[in-house]
Amino acid sequence: MFDDNTIVAIATANGIGSISIVRLSGANALDIALKISKKQEFQPRLASLCTLHTVNDEVIDEALILYFKAPFSFTGENVVEFQCHGGVAIANMVLNETLNHGARLANPGEFSKRAFLNNKIDLSKAEAISKIIEARSEDAVKLLAKQLKGELTTFVNDIREDLLFMLAYTEVSIDYAEEDLPSDIFEQIKNKMDKITIKLQNTLDASKRREGMIEGFKVAIIGKPNVGKSSLLNKLLNFDRAIISDIAGTTRDTIEESVKIGTHIIKIVDTAGIRDASDVIEQIGIEKSIEAISEADIVVALFDNSKVCDDEDKKILELLDTNNDKKIIKIINKSDLENKFDKTKIDDFIELSTKEDINPLVKNIETILDSNTHSDEMTLISKRQVSSVEDTLFHINASSIPLETGELEFFAHHIHEALENISNITRPYENDQMLDVMFGEFCVGK
Repeated sequence: MFDDNTIVAIATANGIGSISIVRLSGANALDIALKISKKQEFQPRLASLCTLHTVNDEVIDEALILYFKAPFSFTGENVVEFQCHGGVAIANMVLNETLNHGARLANPGEFSKRAFLNNKIDLSKAEAISKIIEARSEDAVKLLAKQLKGELTTFVNDIREDLLFMLAYTEVSIDYAEEDLPSDIFEQIKNKMDKITIKLQNTLDASKRREGMIEGFKVAIIGKPNVGKSSLLNKLLNFDRAIISDIAGTTRDTIEESVKIGTHIIKIVDTAGIRDASDVIEQIGIEKSIEAISEADIVVALFDNSKVCDDEDKKILELLDTNNDKKIIKIINKSDLENKFDKTKIDDFIELSTKEDINPLVKNIETILDSNTHSDEMTLISKRQVSSVEDTLFHINASSIPLETGELEFFAHHIHEALENISNITRPYENDQMLDVMFGEFCVGK
């Protein structure tokens, strides 16, 4: 059941700032604002400078009030924003006064929920709003802005339209076989299925390549002990985050920090040196190192230029071979020291010294990240969206055989499931939509 209470929340971050915003939404929002400001009326979308009062007629603050009349607001309801002076105390006092006049505290995400229920936004835009608030890189903001403008909504609606076409004509073929249908209708359906399959698969592939954009791409630094992993982390961060020592096994746990490279925020994971260790604690650290490789988008593997290539180095190379689906950057470190490492053991490597210039590595990482982000491909921003597309693709693929064998009931079942799954990204599918197509385009029930 829809809750028609007037809700309120502080819309700005907690802390000291120049402005705090307290937002009201609901049928009584305007009435509450009039009581607190002692005004007779507010013109919609016109900022008004007002003195705010408590129920005991004490002055709280001088603030701007903005009134958005339903349905021309974010939630589709009457919305009032109090733009008061920044600070925890003032915002809370304004909030408490709205509660005294009958508002209630909003639940997390309730403003967006009401916007969805009032058809002001769909689920894809609601998710984009949530993610853009947390975005930590310019590329993430640009991607999410596209979803806010409705790029994913258009993508989903195009697929829904084709699936509705298939389902409607199939239902007509099943229930009204005597009706005249286009002779090439099933060929049209097959062509649409092929196009949708390619579009969905491309979207899934692009989304998996770019899934680190929102949370931050993960870069794992691996290598045997004492190759310079912690020194590299400290150099990238430009401060001493990790302890550096000549003692093998100094780093016993993974260390994770964030740093900006180009326009990207990346999570750098410094791992424990990978070797055969008898120490139980060190073994746990090594297991976490191997786990970090599987979770990383980019793996930076370090080898020591001043040491002979040994079994521990070979183990690192074997790990790289088993994770060849990752972007791998091989580094021969300590290039300032005498060369003893057999460089023929690895290919396509970068030579550097973490004591000197690491810009070649930084540029390489930036190039990889740019190739994954600077693209116009559709990208899904949540596991829920990815799951919906995967389920849609499954049912479209599963519908191919019953279409070829003429088992139209089974075909219609899979297309109906595909339609429901793709619709879950934006707004749940309603059967009336198919009926509108079915009875609107065909001469049925004359």
